Amino acid sequence: MDERAIRICARGVRKSFRDRKGEVRVLDGIDLEVRDGEFVAIVGPSGCGKTTLLNCLAGFERIDGGTIEVDGEPVRSPSPRRVLVFQESAIFPWLNVAENIAFGVSSATPPEQIRRTVQRYVDLVGLRGFEHVYPNQLSGGMKQRVEYARALAVEPDVLYLDEPFGALDALTRLEMRREIVKIWQQTRKTCVLVTHDVEEACELADRIAVMTRCPATFVDVVVNPLPHPRDPDGSELRLLRKRLFAALGVERRV
Repeated sequence: MDERAIRICARGVRKSFRDRKGEVRVLDGIDLEVRDGEFVAIVGPSGCGKTTLLNCLAGFERIDGGTIEVDGEPVRSPSPRRVLVFQESAIFPWLNVAENIAFGVSSATPPEQIRRTVQRYVDLVGLRGFEHVYPNQLSGGMKQRVEYARALAVEPDVLYLDEPFGALDALTRLEMRREIVKIWQQTRKTCVLVTHDVEEACELADRIAVMTRCPATFVDVVVNPLPHPRDPDGSELRLLRKRLFAALGVERRV
């Protein structure tokens, strides 16, 4: 039994939007618990509301019904304790790597402490030697590493990851999966990943929640007991993928 404290708790979450045809229900009674230091992935069909759910969890979207709490406190707005990493790079082109990473650190922090914090996360994401390089000189994977370093530098409790590798080429995605596992193992931040990539979810997450089409709810939550590093071609991971594809209503040999 997992005795870690529950960090994120969502109960009966409902969310609708209005378009020209009227109200569209996106989330229909979402229940989710994420424990301290856990890595949870949310998978589902394109357009099912995965990103909407993540925005609600992070406080960027207000819910219509139900409750969302982090550490027992209701989520009503964004907080530096909960950082959202987007699919598209959002680093500032006019700042170099070190300046981007330092951007979110409180201006009240002593300069020497900021320097140490920046160097810690530069080292953690493997960018030593690139501190003074500007984004236009970085590859897509390196820009993504800057994103993670900047998110971690504000010392959040929770990282929300919205299709963070979606804009990368296939080889860089594989490399970044390994990197994010290393970062998570060293920091043990609570992570919630949204992805449409079942293999990605299997490689990264402790648990995988499967969403239905809109109006969305969870149809299955699958525990992934496999230790890291995980062999994507291993028989246990293939069985896990098969269960997830079945929950998604997809017939596929894996």
